[in-house]
Amino acid sequence: MPHAHHASVDSYWVSASLVLVALLYLRGWLHLRRLNLDSVQAWRAGGFMLGLFLIWLAIASPLGALDHEMLTAHMVQHLLLMTFAAPLILLSAPVKTLVYGMPHRLVQVMGRLFQSAGLHHVLRVLAHPTICWLGAASTLVAWHIPAVFVLGLRSQMWHGIEQASFLAGGLLFWWPVVRPWRSASKWPESSLLVYLFLAILPCDILSGFLVFCERVVYSVYSSSSQPFGLSALEDQQCAGALMWTCVTVVYLIAGAIVTARLLSSDGPQEYAIQQSETQAIGLRKSDVQRMEVV
Repeated sequence: MPHAHHASVDSYWVSASLVLVALLYLRGWLHLRRLNLDSVQAWRAGGFMLGLFLIWLAIASPLGALDHEMLTAHMVQHLLLMTFAAPLILLSAPVKTLVYGMPHRLVQVMGRLFQSAGLHHVLRVLAHPTICWLGAASTLVAWHIPAVFVLGLRSQMWHGIEQASFLAGGLLFWWPVVRPWRSASKWPESSLLVYLFLAILPCDILSGFLVFCERVVYSVYSSSSQPFGLSALEDQQCAGALMWTCVTVVYLIAGAIVTARLLSSDGPQEYAIQQSETQAIGLRKSDVQRMEVV
């Protein structure tokens, strides 16, 4: 396989980074519980760890190298990063919990960074549902253009950028749906049903094309050795069917949850469990200072 040595080294760095993030999150989660603050539920913490594991599975596990031989493996990576890991990360209150797990000096630096009005404006723009939808859809379409797809396979650097953009695109897409803090979106919750429906369309178009196309779209797989005895065309059809099924089912489940919330007797509630990154950092700084005084 090309770039095997570099891929192995990168996998170690990715694994080490994910372990570090997991430890910081666990430290912050325990810190919140110990201080008896607005602690994060255990299921959210478990979801964060599961999300990190899915990221590792997609990028740093043997599956991360198998996408050079099978389009289905590439599609599994894509689904793990955009469709499963991203919402699990957002549901876990990552900002507040990680802030409470970080060293005080790093929190101070981040506090100065997030006091920037320009950064707040950029975050508000990025959180707009239209931007989130376009960002995710553009990432999906761009990386499946044959010439761009082959570039990601042949260049280790572009392969890493591709995987990072899948995760970033997934975080953008799920942002208005999960609403990791109250100010994430001012759109009515009922609009999320239209948002989810429109998000299915580019996925279904791409997956339908892969399933029903009678030729191999990505010729790089024509000469690769298929590990499970599938032909390149059968592998392509399997990848398209997998994407079609998983994306449709996950988005329908998300739509059903949104609908149930709209029809509940209590009325729509906020998904948020924190106010903003700036407030979380501010709470952490004041908490550390209070402990130092004591």
